[in-house]
Amino acid sequence: MSETSEVDAPPIAGHGAAHLPSVTVDAYNAELRDSEGFIGDRASNRAFRTLLEEWRERLRKHGDDPLGDTPSDEISKKKLDKLLAEGSGEEAALVQSAIEEFAQELAAIVRRFLRLKAWRDTERVVVGGGLRDSRVGELAIGRTSLLLKADGHAIELVPIRHHPDDAGLLGCLHLAPAWMFKGHDSILAVDIGGSNVRVGLVTLGGKRHENADVHARELWRHADEEKEPKRDEAIDQIAAMVELMIARAAKDGLKLAPFVGVGCPGIIEADGSIDRGGQNLPGGNWESSKFNLPRELRDRLPKIDGHVPTVLLHNDAVVQGLSEVPFQRDVARWGVLTIGTGLGNARFTNHAADDDAKASRDNDAKASKDADVKET
Repeated sequence: MSETSEVDAPPIAGHGAAHLPSVTVDAYNAELRDSEGFIGDRASNRAFRTLLEEWRERLRKHGDDPLGDTPSDEISKKKLDKLLAEGSGEEAALVQSAIEEFAQELAAIVRRFLRLKAWRDTERVVVGGGLRDSRVGELAIGRTSLLLKADGHAIELVPIRHHPDDAGLLGCLHLAPAWMFKGHDSILAVDIGGSNVRVGLVTLGGKRHENADVHARELWRHADEEKEPKRDEAIDQIAAMVELMIARAAKDGLKLAPFVGVGCPGIIEADGSIDRGGQNLPGGNWESSKFNLPRELRDRLPKIDGHVPTVLLHNDAVVQGLSEVPFQRDVARWGVLTIGTGLGNARFTNHAADDDAKASRDNDAKASKDADVKET
């Protein structure tokens, strides 16, 4: 797990930085284990499908399977949502049973996170990732939240506000201070995953980017390629996708900042290297000490607005969580869990919370001083 300590804010954020413009990243990429392995593996898309299949196997021993012959991992999220809303009593109950078991597992995992020093006093957890993009996911999140509250935890779980595909791009706006984007209205963002890569043209919006939007995007499902691309081939493809977005910005009259934010699995070092956690990326060897993703990408890109673009890298769960920065101002400490092929995670503390606490102390001190003066 990467656990950070609070330091003075640097003039510009760096790769994998702990101190970002709006939040401190207290920890990310926690790899919790028990006797059966990584506990995060029990809260993934695959884990939910496994639970659904186990329920179906039990039913097959005593009669017909309400969901027929289609393997559980081939039933779409839309199909499962429809079964919940319109299926027969048994069909809906079967899906609901898998949701209940999944929620129990997720609640147990959240309890483990809350015992970590860096996750103490967490007030809210935002849940993103692919599973969230469905009614099944929303019910699982809601049920987990109820279980935790009933267990005495003063915490709530909420679905991530934006579509998970967009959240992994929008969060890049919060990797760097706003002055870097002054005079511009859009940036480039890249979300690299174990199955696909998304590149987006993201427009700024509002003081805290609360109205930001993904203006255009490109998707490459490298997992569907007949032959897995080599690492350098993957970087070439990502650079080509970024160039398409540069051209799109020019076509649509957007003033593009010379900045590319990148989210990627793993522990991100200050020099832009990936310490560990990138083993599922295409072509392998992304964790080599001789490989630097930001540099490799920057060297393949043209100048933007007359400048060599700044490429800034952070963990993908951190970036997805950062998309929530404008909407989590009512709490001081909050986290994100991303449920996809694995369980991404990060914990944040809002800088505003620190500022508000200081302002409160200053006000108390001033009130005390005024009272002393009045008494005198």
